[in-house]
Amino acid sequence: MKAAILGTVGVPGTYGGFETLAENLVKYQEEKALDVDLSVYCSSKAFEVRPDEFRGASLRYVNLDANGIQSIPYDIVSLLDAIMRGRKRLLLLGVSGAIVLPLLRLVPGLKIVTNVDGIEWRREKWRGLAGVYLHFAEWVAVRASHTVIADNQAIADYIKNAYGRDTEMIPYGGDHVLDHEPDDAGLEDLPESYALGLCRIEPENNIDMILEAFAALDYPLVFVGNWDRSEYGRNLKTRYAGHPNIIIHDPVYEPGRLRAIRNRADLYLHGHSAGGTNPALVEMMHFGVAVLAHGCDFNRQTTEGKALYFSEADDIRKAVEALANEARTKIGEEMLEIARRRYTWDRIAESYFALLEN
Repeated sequence: MKAAILGTVGVPGTYGGFETLAENLVKYQEEKALDVDLSVYCSSKAFEVRPDEFRGASLRYVNLDANGIQSIPYDIVSLLDAIMRGRKRLLLLGVSGAIVLPLLRLVPGLKIVTNVDGIEWRREKWRGLAGVYLHFAEWVAVRASHTVIADNQAIADYIKNAYGRDTEMIPYGGDHVLDHEPDDAGLEDLPESYALGLCRIEPENNIDMILEAFAALDYPLVFVGNWDRSEYGRNLKTRYAGHPNIIIHDPVYEPGRLRAIRNRADLYLHGHSAGGTNPALVEMMHFGVAVLAHGCDFNRQTTEGKALYFSEADDIRKAVEALANEARTKIGEEMLEIARRRYTWDRIAESYFALLEN
């Protein structure tokens, strides 16, 4: 089977959920010695060193950014190159370049599997023409792909209701976060235990709501994110950085330090209100920590309705004040049980390769 993974920044993964997915698919095919000739398309702009191979997969580089407006030509160039190189199984992650899929359907023997991600066009950051384009690209992807993957049942329900199309439901894994030994270097100023927020600093992740709630509490909160990347983040950092029980922490990407930060948490705040099965949530569930999440359908599906949920700052404050140690322990145990049952990479990679092969 000659297959290609497209639509990500590339591997090894350092950017986000799709990159982590791609890396774990590559890792699985190597460890299981699958009979797959696998290529992964990467943005040359994201890698100073560009090897030709990673864990048995060949790497192809495209000299465009994989995110933002350039993601459209990046995906299209990647798809066309994969076709020219005889790849008959295409796994497209995201819909940016999906407008070319109807043309590719004319290629004999080709199978296109597309993970449509979250409902991207609804995100706050894609207002205006960008949102209109992504809505159209989603429509094309759902219509033109041989198989559509949803990472969350709420996404699957949306695709069924909006397009009358059935999907394959495959979530993300999170157990890779336990592969690295904790590294406490540079974390001396953090408390021994705390509530933890960890995400990109974007309005749809409701960081302002979480910070507002904890400003009225005595409970320590450590919030890790890319605060300086946007005006939204810089304003929040200025407003809350001096608060006595709130620690505004710069982003951390090194896996060992991330594990050390997560190890100390006794409560996880998850404010994401868009997308599907969010990688940050399923990763944290593997630590057996109680979760207080935004009450959108995506998060309720991911946690099987067994976490705590909020829709406004006062919900957070009341939940934290009422949370006893016994309840915190019980919720953490339930999160871990769900994570081990549903969100492991071996199970997920097996499902992806089965779809590509059959």
